[in-house]
Amino acid sequence: MPKTRAARAVLLGSILALCSLSSLSWASDKGKALYALCSSCHGFKGEGNEAVGAPVIDGLPEWYLITQLVKFKDGIRAGHPRDLYGHKMRPMARSLTEEDIKIVSAYVAARPKPAVKETVQGRIVDGEAKFQVCVACHGTKAEGNQNLGAPPLAGANDWYLLRQLKNFKGKVRGGDPTRDVFGGQMQGISAALDDDAMVNVVTYINSLK
Repeated sequence: MPKTRAARAVLLGSILALCSLSSLSWASDKGKALYALCSSCHGFKGEGNEAVGAPVIDGLPEWYLITQLVKFKDGIRAGHPRDLYGHKMRPMARSLTEEDIKIVSAYVAARPKPAVKETVQGRIVDGEAKFQVCVACHGTKAEGNQNLGAPPLAGANDWYLLRQLKNFKGKVRGGDPTRDVFGGQMQGISAALDDDAMVNVVTYINSLK
């Protein structure tokens, strides 16, 4: 009897393992298919496209990708009339189910982060000084902090970071702190930066890649 039970346990374990692999394969295939919708703007390698305002997304944390897709879907992002690039994301996000969002986010997060070109040039030393305000949430190496809702900044498109700082300052993004708590916090930070300071901060972030 013990041998029979042991054999059954091994068989059950093998079946469960096969089911798990099958499920993972299905999720990966579904994620790849869903990403086809994203690639027209974000690129086949998720490298981003400045011409259409689409940032690099491959390799971003899964939690952040899910959060942003939900915000676009629910109108928390891209609700401002001046958020022209964000408006392109809204219908894409609305076409995804909750399960779709989780699957495509896992797929994108698992892909390697591509190298990005530097397009912003400012004063690194001044940027480092200003960045100290960001460290509490985004980390000393701009690595991000999920508990604080702060995404990694190192390795992001500098033109995108600059645009988002301006969007936060102009309340184009995070304008409703009751629905976007972390976005509301960014408004206070960005309000203290003039255009030169924003360029310098982004230039410093470039040096952290």
